[in-house]
Amino acid sequence: MTLTTPRPSAPAGATEPRLPRTRVARSSALFGVLLVAGAVLTVVAAGRGQLEIPADEVLGSILHRLGLDLGPMPTHPQGDAALWQVRFPRVAMALVVGASLAAAGALMQGVFGNPLAEPAVVGVSAGAAFAAGIVIVYQLTFAGEWTIAIFAFAGGLVTTLLVYVMSRADGRTEVVTLVLTGIAINAVCSAGLAFLLFIGDTQAREEIVFWQLGSLNGTRWQYVWVAAPIAAVGLVGAVLLARKLDILSLGDRAARHVGLDVERVRIGAIVLVALLTAAGVAFAGIVAFVGLVVPHVVRMIVGPGHRVLVPASALAGAVLLLGADLVARTAVDTADLPIGMITSLVGGPFFFWLLRRTRRTAGGWS
Repeated sequence: MTLTTPRPSAPAGATEPRLPRTRVARSSALFGVLLVAGAVLTVVAAGRGQLEIPADEVLGSILHRLGLDLGPMPTHPQGDAALWQVRFPRVAMALVVGASLAAAGALMQGVFGNPLAEPAVVGVSAGAAFAAGIVIVYQLTFAGEWTIAIFAFAGGLVTTLLVYVMSRADGRTEVVTLVLTGIAINAVCSAGLAFLLFIGDTQAREEIVFWQLGSLNGTRWQYVWVAAPIAAVGLVGAVLLARKLDILSLGDRAARHVGLDVERVRIGAIVLVALLTAAGVAFAGIVAFVGLVVPHVVRMIVGPGHRVLVPASALAGAVLLLGADLVARTAVDTADLPIGMITSLVGGPFFFWLLRRTRRTAGGWS
């Protein structure tokens, strides 16, 4: 016991002269780059489309809304209305969805101690989408605009709990069990969505197909005002939980030794993942691989500390999804590609590489 207790603090002490400064510099640079990229993409994405609006006119419209009489207004008679009724709601939803899914992925990877954990890969997004499909087919409106979000939260919570319970064995999470559990949940939820497609009318079928493909087309401000508060609660909770996830990464025994209630932390993280997933899929459908790719790449840059990893992942996810939505809207003329297809084209090969890397470094699948 005397040899193992100091281990948690040893890595930090051994690299104290240089590593903390390096990580702070990397973190600061990453946040700066992401903020600049997000601002630039926001202006570019708002201006691109069938009605092209120059960047200076987009900036002028934003400044006028802020009460600053600076910059030119859109010259097209419908330009300002297009920006604030169509483009900016979609941009805002892309930021909300990307931040939610990436933060959910960072939480899941921290809770499971596994870089393969991600809401879509392990079936959480599919469970939330299936629950939302029930609302669509049966036209449930008991909570108004919040009905879909509430059902999506419940579906995500149930599937997250299933993943947590079924992937645990002897106090640890097995990679094979995690992936196979996700396959099983995705299969069941896909069957449920197929059944809803069978019994639903034409409008319900179109909306369910929208869920399966993932899209931000048709986003309005009222949808953003529903998803954004849910995402905000989840993001704040994730940031507050970050320090406890750092302790949890030392192992259950070490975490309990310093007084951490391990199971309470895990359950709290599961609820937060369900909240964030609900915000991500409630109006955008299934957008895969954002929660897998983003936290893993950010972790490679800034290290495993969740106090930096969680907010950096949220910001990177927002920027990534904004860029993916821009590609989805502009890659093909007069067509709006499913954003889930764009993220899967990037995330699929990355997931394959990550599987091979995990197997090689772990010496097997155990």
